Amino acid sequence: MRTTGGGSPRLQSDEEVRGWFSGRIPDGWFTAGPHVRLDRDEIIVTGDLDEAALEEGAGDDARAAARVARVKRFREETRDQRIRIATEAEHLTGRKVSWGATVGEDTYLFTNLAVPVMTRLRMSERGVLDTLIEAGVARSRSEALAWCVRLVGRHQAEWIEQLRDAVQTVDRVRSEGPDL
Repeated sequence: MRTTGGGSPRLQSDEEVRGWFSGRIPDGWFTAGPHVRLDRDEIIVTGDLDEAALEEGAGDDARAAARVARVKRFREETRDQRIRIATEAEHLTGRKVSWGATVGEDTYLFTNLAVPVMTRLRMSERGVLDTLIEAGVARSRSEALAWCVRLVGRHQAEWIEQLRDAVQTVDRVRSEGPDL
């Protein structure tokens, strides 16, 4: 952590950001520590909430409705504090903060970023996107490209995770290397 010109600490590493949120989020919000995902634009903070108590034998529809209601209650009751924490974190990191909550196996994100990404594609690549549009899978090239990225992320998750681990290893080794 380093300080900014005004003497405020500036969070640099992902580990510092995760630690800061763990210390800053009030006890009792989540059943365990927060889950903090980061990229260069955004920080997404989620946490696990307790399942709502249901009548014995309650079905899937009741469970789903209870989960949605539990998350809505959390969102409403913590809104002011979440805004204060997000504002502080945005100042310390230069990234937008988004929130969410997990109940059971369902995760609900509140507001999060959709960041525009510029890319250049050759005709054959554009043809793939246009085929997705013609087939009704997507309404635009942008939406088709996002669909492709989600598909790769879903079906190649293990490989993507290996790449992330490799990048973290390179970053760690680089930081331990000589100062130039």
